[in-house]
Amino acid sequence: MEDALNITVKPEEPKDGVLSAQVTVSAADVDAAIAKTYKDIAHKYQFQGFRRGHVPRPVIDGILGKEAVLGQATNDVLNDIEPSILNELDIVPVGRLEYPSEPALLAAGTDYVVECHMDVRPDAGLTTYDAPSIQMPPEEATEAEIDLQIDQLLSYQTSYEDAKLKRGVKEGDIVSVNIENIEGGERFAGQNRMISLDGANLPDALNDAIKGMKSGESKDVEWAEGESAVKLNLALNSIMKAVTPELDDELAKKNFGFDTVQALRDAVKEEIEADKLRSLPGLKEDRLVEAVGKTLDLEEVPENYKNQIFQELASEFLNTLQRQGMSLDMYLGARGIEMNAFLDDLRAQADDRARQSLALDALAKHLGLTVSADEVREEFEKAQVEDVDAAIAEWTGDGRLPALRESIKRTKALSWLVENAHVDIVDEIAERAAEKPAKKKAAAKKKASKKKEEDTPAEGAPASDE
Repeated sequence: MEDALNITVKPEEPKDGVLSAQVTVSAADVDAAIAKTYKDIAHKYQFQGFRRGHVPRPVIDGILGKEAVLGQATNDVLNDIEPSILNELDIVPVGRLEYPSEPALLAAGTDYVVECHMDVRPDAGLTTYDAPSIQMPPEEATEAEIDLQIDQLLSYQTSYEDAKLKRGVKEGDIVSVNIENIEGGERFAGQNRMISLDGANLPDALNDAIKGMKSGESKDVEWAEGESAVKLNLALNSIMKAVTPELDDELAKKNFGFDTVQALRDAVKEEIEADKLRSLPGLKEDRLVEAVGKTLDLEEVPENYKNQIFQELASEFLNTLQRQGMSLDMYLGARGIEMNAFLDDLRAQADDRARQSLALDALAKHLGLTVSADEVREEFEKAQVEDVDAAIAEWTGDGRLPALRESIKRTKALSWLVENAHVDIVDEIAERAAEKPAKKKAAAKKKASKKKEEDTPAEGAPASDE
């Protein structure tokens, strides 16, 4: 129907994540809906002896049945009132509204009353409403950040040569390997493939198969991917070592176009600071949203809401791939990611985003944030919509304005966090660099301790003669 129906909505308190409401459609709108249905049928079908569009109701009732006509009119009304219900309640449900499986039919000259139900998000609070404390990098480029950027530039100049090691491959090695596809592993096949055994972007089965191999050794490896199998033949050429040139003025000029190393560092510093000017505000918001999400006082996010967020994330990701001309299979294959691992990661992201959204809602409610009609208009104006009034009318007719108002309130809550959060400025790159040796030392100590335990005979066991 073109015009909004005249309805009244009486909601009940949500129970077990479901909000119920009694909806009443005025008798005048009921009569208009019935009349429209008869008119539509008269125009849609040809009734013998009558001009199209000029068929009396008794004739239509006699051929199609009055209940069938009223059933169609009822379905049309139930579809048409959904946006009005959402606008009246100012709510964004999880999924669609639900009505009785066999709703009562419209009756001419009588108000129509129907119960509707909708899944809603939990009204959770926060463990604290204080603005969180977060860590942020400084606005200025640090020496550690410049060093990291320089190292990345030099990595493009890195070459690899045979390390001439006789030992077996270890975790963290870079190897040259010939991979022959036997079944289902076309994406891995190739001669002299350079592979880094860093535990990333490589199936565990392939990573584990290469470890322990020595130069000149060959072996077969296979693993399952869903219902399919991957079978490969591996031939290790050698363990490689990276050779990176030392940065001096000559290299800075020849390879990067700067007269001196200092000039290169100055340029890198300027680039880092320009990038920070663009990226730090977004990074601050992301970290604040993550921090406030952790204060959500809710043990488990409802599965239906997590599923809704999961579908949104999946749609966003697939649309991004499509714009890049890439399929999901191509993306996963290029990175050596298994589908199950990808879906598990997406579900974890959905849980995080759901908690963060609920936390922002809780904060907005605690702060008493509201959205005015002018603020709604501003959103359309910022989007450079040509006819703002027409756009607002369209969104109102579709029941989408509650979602827009919700988004504006979340944005306001985030702005409050940005203004009130305590921020510690930390040179994170330098901090991570300092942590690496300590982590490496701890890992080596743990490995040595484990080996010692394995080599120690169990109590009561006979000592080895070896």
